[in-house]
Amino acid sequence: MIARLSALLLALTFGPAIAQETPAYVGSAQCASCHAAEAETWKGSHHGLAWTEPSQDTIVADFDNSSFEGNGMTVKFSHDDKGYHARVTERDGVTTDYTVHSVIGIAPLQQYIFETEPGRLQSFDVVWDDDLKKWYHLYPDQELPPSDGLHWTGSYKNWNARCAECHATGFEKNYDPETRNYHSIQAEIGVGCEACHGPGSKHLEWVENRIPVSIAGLDAHGFTMPTDGGAEKWIQQCAGCHSRREAFGEGNPLPGTPYHDAYRLSLLTPGLYHSDGQILQEVYEYGSFLQSKMYAKGVSCMNCHDPHSAQLVADGNAVCLQCHSPAGNPDFPTLPLKEFDSPAHHFHKEGSEGALCRNCHMVEQTYMGIDERADHSFRIPRPDLAAETGAPDACTTCHKDQTAEWAATKIEEWYPDSEKRGPHFGTTIARMQTEPAGAVPSLAALARDKNSPDIVRATALYLLEAAADPKLAGSTSALLRDPSPIVRSSAARLQRAAAPEDSVKYLSPLLTDPVRLVRFAAAQEFLSLPTAGLSQSVGSNLKRAMDEWRGSLGNRLDFPETHLVLGGLALTMRNLTAATGAFREVVRLDPQRVEAWVMLVRIAAAQNGPDAARRVVDEALAINPEDPALRDLRSQL
Repeated sequence: MIARLSALLLALTFGPAIAQETPAYVGSAQCASCHAAEAETWKGSHHGLAWTEPSQDTIVADFDNSSFEGNGMTVKFSHDDKGYHARVTERDGVTTDYTVHSVIGIAPLQQYIFETEPGRLQSFDVVWDDDLKKWYHLYPDQELPPSDGLHWTGSYKNWNARCAECHATGFEKNYDPETRNYHSIQAEIGVGCEACHGPGSKHLEWVENRIPVSIAGLDAHGFTMPTDGGAEKWIQQCAGCHSRREAFGEGNPLPGTPYHDAYRLSLLTPGLYHSDGQILQEVYEYGSFLQSKMYAKGVSCMNCHDPHSAQLVADGNAVCLQCHSPAGNPDFPTLPLKEFDSPAHHFHKEGSEGALCRNCHMVEQTYMGIDERADHSFRIPRPDLAAETGAPDACTTCHKDQTAEWAATKIEEWYPDSEKRGPHFGTTIARMQTEPAGAVPSLAALARDKNSPDIVRATALYLLEAAADPKLAGSTSALLRDPSPIVRSSAARLQRAAAPEDSVKYLSPLLTDPVRLVRFAAAQEFLSLPTAGLSQSVGSNLKRAMDEWRGSLGNRLDFPETHLVLGGLALTMRNLTAATGAFREVVRLDPQRVEAWVMLVRIAAAQNGPDAARRVVDEALAINPEDPALRDLRSQL
């Protein structure tokens, strides 16, 4: 069924977009022979240790007959001359012996990968706290059977699909949808030199002869990612892993690939971010950084982080004082030249936690139980907005015994003439959740506001989708020509509310947009548009864009989310057999995806009547007995 579905819906034409002649990977050891200092700092970094083979040098956990019990499971850890082992007894009473395949990270926690089937790697949920020297479960409130989609053996914890591309160099997933097997390969485990600079074989040729390389897609030194690529290009290179996103490819894009040709960035949506853009779920850094004035002024990741050690370039406040001081920084001439590292600015005792820049401007959230990560939007604390946005603030994050109103009063006392307490996009986004109809005009104005960050404007357009009508589609059509690809792609989705002839007119130019993200957005909107009267050129452009998008879906056939899309495509084509196959694959990968079960019930009813529908809904309820949507559906049959 999966093979037939793939053949029916997917034209697998997704391919490399940069170099006509792709160099080969040569390995970090080859780089180290010339770049010894950089290699030495990288070797012990979080990048260098992002994925390693198990050994006494890489494993920090206690495998000396230690154990973990909790979350409905028991684990006994051991090691011998054949490796490191975990004997896992699950909630259903089944015991399985696993050998550690490989190791993830080093601190503050270390995680382990088991090969549950040949080629299939799964990240285990019981991990090692390197500070407290103990085992703990990543999700303390979960007690899941192996049949649950969120269990560590399920599709969401699959290393090949969900994690490896950001922990490896030159990774290729190589998933076979017919056999449902993985044949993954990589040039190197861990984030090696070539993960950022690009495969190095042509660079080695340049080293040999010093003749500038003249191959399309490579710089004069033979790299796909030019060392002097500029701030924006390097930010996008880092963002490939340091962002919450959906990948278009099936492994590592070549370093130097523009971000929006390789990924769909998650916007500041409810559930991922607070309404004012502060981090909520594990969204990494890019989405936050795009909101910041630092990004707008041209600051890059490497102004603060050493790219080889992955450490800050200075300790404590010194990293900020590179720029925020009376001396300033000539690279950023618009900075105010004044004293920031002083009680006159932060109103806290010198040397205290409250005097650290990051504690006010980069509030941390804890993920994976113990891993504290900083918000990279570098925001000014706004406790005065808490009542409207419901978002936390830096002040009461530390002063837990106080209220946001208390904090807002304090800040007003300290800065009575501040210009930093004006309108904020967070109030507009928050209003959409409480008063959707009333928020539409202000959201539309936010989307058109060129002074707001592009990710905020794109989010405003996303939030307008539910309220879209022909008037709104027309008033936002100018944003289809916006310089920002995330704004253009988000604006495309509003055109579904326009009259079909207007949608075709406005969306046709986007089919040849230089950015893959935008082409994909336009192609998807054409699924519901009449195409019989398209000109030959527009029809050809549509076919290319549609094939490219479908090809990208073919790279994610091990994701339940992909099969939800394929099921929708099949329904659009009125192919109920293909739709059934797609939704069946969804619930095989994740039995808790109730929306797929609902579609299976409706298709069964349409094809074979109420009795068939009841059999499907009973099957779904056996797995999800308390789900209200399924129970209501059963009562209606």
